[in-house]
Amino acid sequence: MNNIKQILITTLRDKKTSRALFRQTTHKLAHVLAHEAAEHIKTKTTNIQTPIDSASGLEFGTPIVLVPILRSGIALLPPFLKYFQSASVGVVGLKRDEETAQAHWYYENLPPLTEKEQIIILDPMIATGGTGVETLRKLKEHGIAQKKIIFVSIVCAPEGIEAIKSEFPDITTITVAIDKHLNAQKFIIPGLGDFGDRYFGTE
Repeated sequence: MNNIKQILITTLRDKKTSRALFRQTTHKLAHVLAHEAAEHIKTKTTNIQTPIDSASGLEFGTPIVLVPILRSGIALLPPFLKYFQSASVGVVGLKRDEETAQAHWYYENLPPLTEKEQIIILDPMIATGGTGVETLRKLKEHGIAQKKIIFVSIVCAPEGIEAIKSEFPDITTITVAIDKHLNAQKFIIPGLGDFGDRYFGTE
């Protein structure tokens, strides 16, 4: 599984990759990440009847809520919904101030949340970690325990992961690559450029 992740992220990093291929590769990688996320979700045994005989199997044992962070998180949502078909979807929007690198809220639409839900946050890039931290703080306000949160990304900076883990050490993080560092403009090095611009065509 690690080889296919590295092959796919190589395509995403390449500046020569077309928009169409960038999107296709993102969706392929999201399928891999959805499989990884599923390994961290509680399951329960269920009994079913096959055409031949009875059998036991597994199903998810907790309600699942997918939380894409606008706008780039939307790119990961369709593949995740293929595996978590009954999941609720909550959307949050934060935009980074390019001068201060601080995240500011502009949208929130979350379903009713209880301590029972398994939350999966979707955000392809973690740079400073500010957007992720603010999202986690919002979920904390809704009573969600850290151990019930999985944060899925594609590329992150070590500074961003450290910022998130220093305040929320008990969440599960899934990422394809932890890159070298942030540059003076707070972009991930080597990164893959602006994910949202490349995916949505707003370069």
